[in-house]
Amino acid sequence: MTTPYQHQSQAPVPPQAPQGPPQGPPQTAPQMPPRAPHQTPPHQAAPHHPAPQAYQQPVPSGPPAQPYAGVGPYTSPIPVRRTHLGNALASEWTKIKSVRSTIWTLGVMVALVIGIGLLVAATTNDADYGSVPTTLPGFFGTLLGQLCVVTLGVLVITSEYGTGMIRTTLTASPQRSRVLTAKALVFFTLSFTTTTVSLALVAYASMGMHGGPDVPEPTGDEILGATVGAGLYVSLLGLLSLAVGAILRHSAGAITTMLGVVLLPAILPAFLMMSDSLRDLGEKMLEYSSPQSLASLFRLDESLNSGWPQLSALAVVTAGAMIAAYALLEKRDV
Repeated sequence: MTTPYQHQSQAPVPPQAPQGPPQGPPQTAPQMPPRAPHQTPPHQAAPHHPAPQAYQQPVPSGPPAQPYAGVGPYTSPIPVRRTHLGNALASEWTKIKSVRSTIWTLGVMVALVIGIGLLVAATTNDADYGSVPTTLPGFFGTLLGQLCVVTLGVLVITSEYGTGMIRTTLTASPQRSRVLTAKALVFFTLSFTTTTVSLALVAYASMGMHGGPDVPEPTGDEILGATVGAGLYVSLLGLLSLAVGAILRHSAGAITTMLGVVLLPAILPAFLMMSDSLRDLGEKMLEYSSPQSLASLFRLDESLNSGWPQLSALAVVTAGAMIAAYALLEKRDV
């Protein structure tokens, strides 16, 4: 008789495997299909189990901790420098020399001034310069060449309004007064240099063609008026066109307005002087018209003044138009 303790201590004897070669293929245990994870039916919401108290982060109280001492403000590896007027001048010079309108308008102006001037100088003789200086041939080409400068002055700014490029310009340079100043300086310098050099070439070529004991030598004031004075007058007229273009923001409207400013004072006095009450107004308008002002600068007639009062009046009008352009550019949207 065995006790329960003796029965538990006896280990069972494993059965002996049969001797001999195995019969048939080896038997493998059946594979159980994997159990699908438990999914909550779509019509039942998953139960909300609040996080244990031990895992809830307490809200810190008191002053915030100091940031890590090694972390500082971001510094760009690209050098950053403040922009100035020189950057705007470089941008406007790149734009004005890259468009075709500059080449065409200034090219036609140079061709008219030099071509007509040399043609007049070649077809006249020494006796024609008894009472007028030999620098006069440049006057005839300048009458037509000024229209090219007027057109270019308008297109310098209105072309950007027409294409929408003005938005990019003012985004790159938010200081609008700087943009207008750069446009005015670049255009005035380019037009003054081109016009003055063309007039000087015609003046000295004409002086070389006509000289001698019977031809009076032009004085310094006459040479200055026929070169620098006329170039300054045409450039101021172009700068006035730029201001009108900034005010109107439309190419056709600004060009039409400037053609009226140039041509109307030369045509209207002929009708005003028919009336005795309007004769003084017609004479004053004719005196300050563009053709009469250029004729005074070239000393076409001894009865005319030197042309500098007309030049001063044009400078005052141009300054007033530029002030209006600055004010409107800062006030209204693009």
